[in-house]
Amino acid sequence: MSIPLAERMVRASLPLIRLLQRVMPLRTANRFLKRSVAHIRPGAEVMHEAVNADGVHCEWIIPKGSHTGQVLLYLHGGGFVFRLTPQHIKMGAYLAQALGFRILMVDYRTAPAHPFPAPLDDCLTAYHWLLNQGISAKDIVVAGDSAGGNLSVALMMKLRDTGSPLPAAAACLSPAVDLTPKNNSDKDFKDKLLPPKAMKFYRESYIGKDDPHNPLISPIFGNLDNLSPLLIHVGEDEILREEAIRLTNRAKSAGVDVQLEIYPRMWHVWQIFLSLPQATQSLDGIARFFKEKMGLG
Repeated sequence: MSIPLAERMVRASLPLIRLLQRVMPLRTANRFLKRSVAHIRPGAEVMHEAVNADGVHCEWIIPKGSHTGQVLLYLHGGGFVFRLTPQHIKMGAYLAQALGFRILMVDYRTAPAHPFPAPLDDCLTAYHWLLNQGISAKDIVVAGDSAGGNLSVALMMKLRDTGSPLPAAAACLSPAVDLTPKNNSDKDFKDKLLPPKAMKFYRESYIGKDDPHNPLISPIFGNLDNLSPLLIHVGEDEILREEAIRLTNRAKSAGVDVQLEIYPRMWHVWQIFLSLPQATQSLDGIARFFKEKMGLG
């Protein structure tokens, strides 16, 4: 089968990204990301601006002509250790235009300096900040990639258990929902983006001294009853594919309205590579799902 040129070019960059995860000092990487996000310009049709959400640093992504009544709360990935990236801002800009309304991206505190539950607490704070701005829960949707997919499910579980209103729907992109050690022990599988040694560091940094079976750390072990409608996108060729399938099956058993889409040949969070047709296909599908669940047509 012939692979399109755009996909071949992105694939050629993946080994470098994989290498950088192993060799670049975390503090250096996060300093670079902070500067880069502050100076990025996502496009003429979209603006972004920093906002303090009750002490949590966030970034608004605002498309021209947006409906201010609806908001997507986006929880970025990065192994719980990396800050919000320019790639996430660009992906958010595309998604905001597809949705026609604002996105609030949470630049939560990161491990290992701030392990569980700090990142989840920041996401909860940002969600409640939106409610306190007068935005109804039915006008909020939540999405996250990788670690952010974990946080998206854990956020809904926490909201349900504390009696807070849940968002209208949620979407998980390549979610990492099982942080137990045995989950990352498959030495025969070489993920195109995620090196096993780095994954071990990410997992251990976030867990800290807690039990990895804690449902708010590994949502796959949690009670999924009464969660919001859920869309899961995962790549066929990524190491977290089986986690996504397990999450889907457990959500179905709990009676959740859940949809799973497995993208052929794709790797972990391919959506950040906007030159890929599969990336925009996935993001367009997420936008349609949210608008349907919010009754926006």
